[in-house]
Amino acid sequence: MSEKSKRISFPKEVREYVFQRDNYQCKSCGQTTKLSIDHIIPIASGGSNDLSNLQTLCSSCNSQKKHYFDPRFDRRFS
Repeated sequence: MSEKSKRISFPKEVREYVFQRDNYQCKSCGQTTKLSIDHIIPIASGGSNDLSNLQTLCSSCNSQKKHYFDPRFDRRFS
């Protein structure tokens, strides 16, 4: 039985890794400013804090996504 993940503050090293992996660009619109780390599948919907569930989003895209899963924000792998 798995426990539900809790929201955490990401350590500086994790934030830097995700930003670097995502080329310092929002994975939705490509913007390069006002970036934040986002859960692809929200914690409230059973998502985890695993690196594979994290993406870079700009503040505008992150605020549009809110707490639900929207397929437009699905992680794009290059």
